[in-house]
Amino acid sequence: MMKRYILICAAAALSVMPSAVAADYSPAPASQVEEDIAGKAGSKQPLMELSLDRCLEMALENNMDVLNSRLDVYAAKAQKQEAVAGYFPDVSVNAFTFYAFDPMLELGIKDIIGESEFSNTLQGLIDYAASTYGFDPVYSTLKKGISANVTVLQPVFAGGRIVNGNRLAALGLEAAGLQKNISERNTAEDVEKAYWQVVSLEEKMKTLDRMQALVDTLYKDVSSACAAGLATETDMLQVRLRQNELRSGKISLKNGIRLARMKLFNDTGVRYNPYSTIANDSIPYIDDIILTDRPDCFDAPLMYWQPEEEVAARQDEARLLDISVRSKELEKKMVMGEALPQIGVGVSYGYSRLISDGRMNGAVFASLQIPLSDWGRTARKMQRYEAQIQKAENEKEYLNAQLVLQVRKLWIDLESAWEQLLVARESVAVAQAGVEDLTAYYDAGMSPLSELLDAQMQLQEAMNACVDHSISYRTALQAYLDRIEK
Repeated sequence: MMKRYILICAAAALSVMPSAVAADYSPAPASQVEEDIAGKAGSKQPLMELSLDRCLEMALENNMDVLNSRLDVYAAKAQKQEAVAGYFPDVSVNAFTFYAFDPMLELGIKDIIGESEFSNTLQGLIDYAASTYGFDPVYSTLKKGISANVTVLQPVFAGGRIVNGNRLAALGLEAAGLQKNISERNTAEDVEKAYWQVVSLEEKMKTLDRMQALVDTLYKDVSSACAAGLATETDMLQVRLRQNELRSGKISLKNGIRLARMKLFNDTGVRYNPYSTIANDSIPYIDDIILTDRPDCFDAPLMYWQPEEEVAARQDEARLLDISVRSKELEKKMVMGEALPQIGVGVSYGYSRLISDGRMNGAVFASLQIPLSDWGRTARKMQRYEAQIQKAENEKEYLNAQLVLQVRKLWIDLESAWEQLLVARESVAVAQAGVEDLTAYYDAGMSPLSELLDAQMQLQEAMNACVDHSISYRTALQAYLDRIEK
């Protein structure tokens, strides 16, 4: 009768497990996890709930790589506007003034007509007149002066460098935008992995709680049976060892959950208090932050499949490869422009008072610059850029093939994760059936308690494996969807 009572209690304890242990195993609702974690933290109400979407939003707001990529886009926009300015005239204001201790220019009769008898006679007359009428016999100027003007220079032809520079700046802006998209995608993938890592560990904690409840019930039954002489002390020791093993596993798992949470919260910029002994009303305790999403059941991967070549061609990386080749071609054209003539027209107007009295004046001008000595150096530069263009073409061809391979690998990983999940679900059903059979055998005295405990451990391992494969499939599916939904 006692063994029959033990069997009934064990079956009742097993019935606490959700239907997820059957072939269609799925994790328990998030509300149960919230109650468990909130209970451990000693609080009745969780202070914060975080969904996966909210974590992704915060990561895109706070992640350093994403923020820097947005700054790169801002800088590329400024560079493009800078290149557009090359189409407009260059306007400059120049001002100049000076004061000399002595006049910089002094002219006498001999300076003009040279040394001769006539100049000597004329100089004597001027000296006499200067002393009589009080003027300087030598003309001096440039002791002080001032000049200011405004110049407008319009480039007419610069060897195509202005046009190609604008095209290059536009490519740079597009490349910065693509790099930002890639950075956001990589950040989202990292946050998703960190999020589901926490969820996986929490699901395993729930499994340990269920197994502990089962073993605790079994301990009470075996203890009663031992007191009645229907079980041995060895049976009691086996159950107690199993209890201690579960408690130790929960301690390690609880520490792992907190470490995984810290990484997730650091990646998303969530503030948290890691210490339960230090109260902080403005910052929630780490165990009081609840992750609300659970790994859902998805359809088979076949319905998501798309041709690898089409998916790879839509990737931002593929467009970056095209931009790399195009950029090298434009850089080559700009080098060629250095050896072409440069034509410009301009106008200048201003005020000058240097030698004569101050006055306003203006001028129009045209300039033509033909570089002659740079042809050889430019030819060598063009050869260098031609090699770089060919190198970029080779890299583009190789990396495009790698993109196809990457998409193909994502699909293979997705199929493998799905098959592993199906096997894991079947393993849970088999392990569940094994526990039920061994419970019946133990009740009939046909199986030792150690085999029942081993079967329970196998059930725990199967449930943990099912959680792992559920998370793996969820992560692999999202990674594939991120690629095909471009």
